Amino acid sequence: MMVRRLASFFTWPRVITLARVVLAALVLGAIYTLPEDAAPRLHLFLWIFLGCAVALALRNRWQEGVWGLLALFGDTVYFLLLAGFGADVLPWLATLFYFLLIIEAIVFFGPVQVLLVVATSSAFCLLVPGDEGIPLARTVMAAGAMTYASSLWKRKLERTVHHLNAQVVETQRAKEKALEEERQRIASDFHDGPLQNFISLQMRLDILRRLFERDFSSGLEDLRQLQSLAQSQIRDLRGFLNSMRPADLDGANLMASARRAAEHFQKESGIPVTFLGASSPLGVPRETSGEVLQMLREALHNVQKHSGATRVAVAVDKTDRGLEVSVDDNGCGFSFSGAYSLEELELLRLGPASLKRRARALNADLVLESRPGRGAGLKFRIPV
Repeated sequence: MMVRRLASFFTWPRVITLARVVLAALVLGAIYTLPEDAAPRLHLFLWIFLGCAVALALRNRWQEGVWGLLALFGDTVYFLLLAGFGADVLPWLATLFYFLLIIEAIVFFGPVQVLLVVATSSAFCLLVPGDEGIPLARTVMAAGAMTYASSLWKRKLERTVHHLNAQVVETQRAKEKALEEERQRIASDFHDGPLQNFISLQMRLDILRRLFERDFSSGLEDLRQLQSLAQSQIRDLRGFLNSMRPADLDGANLMASARRAAEHFQKESGIPVTFLGASSPLGVPRETSGEVLQMLREALHNVQKHSGATRVAVAVDKTDRGLEVSVDDNGCGFSFSGAYSLEELELLRLGPASLKRRARALNADLVLESRPGRGAGLKFRIPV
């Protein structure tokens, strides 16, 4: 707790303003200790500067903006006065104040302001007559060169940080958009699947209650049908939950994961599946593999839920045109007939909405073929 309080107190603006007050007071005190009396104008200027330094220390926010530029200009003039008057009698105070000046410039301002301060100070120190100002001039030029180089590096880092912050904001927006799309997809799938099944179950239970009131034997027969319906709904709900689980990728081997998804579908649904695909890895990026596997599981879930199929064929292959995946069944098909692309399905508002959304996200080509009474086929190609 104490460390945090100290860190919050000793910020750069407060450190600079307090150091300015201390050094101005030291210079003023040193002037009065000199054997020779300084000019009254010099005393007046030093007192005015000390008063301004105290005012800036009391109003810490003046270190930035227009007041910050005025403070930098005043500090530069003050240093030039020390370099011209005290290079021989107050060299250490002049050096200390120069370090304060360049720290102030690099912390609060950019390379242009730093270059102006360094160039002005260096040129003035070189013009100071006598040999006493040479060491100060060397210090000013060496420290100034390093300060300017550091200022350029600081500006580069600031631009990098700004670029990274922009990327973070963009990534956060993309994440929020993806989460919202996934919520909408889950809500849509749940509404069209488990919720409709439970509504149907509730209606059947109400009918069953009325049957028991009129005819007990007919009610028992309907109860057996209702039990079969509940078992079917349990299978559908398991398939729905399985499609909601994160894609279980076998390392980078999409083929092995797709084969395992087909085997799991066959075990859960009891529908035989023929899987066609090579056993070697496809070399597809992990993010793309996850989306492809999710699309495959959703397609199989739709087959189990709606098609009434007794046979399913799944094919996965990678060609020069991209990754191609197809799911064909011998079920009842859709209410429409023919083969439709993704654009045509969206225009006619046909086909599974969640699969169309995922295809758009992957920039995939999707074709849905419906053969009413004879089955359906879903094919999509993803550029990789």
